[in-house]
Amino acid sequence: MSRQCSKTGCSGPAVATLTYVYRDSTAVLGPLATYAEPHTYDLCSRHAERLTAPRGWEVVRLGGEYATPPPSTDDLLALANAVREAGRPRPAATTEPPDQLRREAATGAVEVGRRGHLRVLRDS
Repeated sequence: MSRQCSKTGCSGPAVATLTYVYRDSTAVLGPLATYAEPHTYDLCSRHAERLTAPRGWEVVRLGGEYATPPPSTDDLLALANAVREAGRPRPAATTEPPDQLRREAATGAVEVGRRGHLRVLRDS
């Protein structure tokens, strides 16, 4: 459940976060951010160490060596919840269909599968 390097073709675990400050022509490389944010890039240790900036830009490196973070309790809880949801028994079909299914019957769509709140419909 760990984040991966943002570089194309790299599947290494992310250990650092890169942020560009365009106003100051600066690339800031620091420890892995707690959350993945838009406009930031997660890098593995290999790409973090080899980072270079465009000509005229400055690279600011926060911290020293980057270590792979251990799985957080949030990652483990998300995995446990997904396994629990997958193992939960499906509710039995009722004799009286809900309003949505009645509307689908009128349009000719038939539900053929369900995953969480998403439904797979097929035209009849």
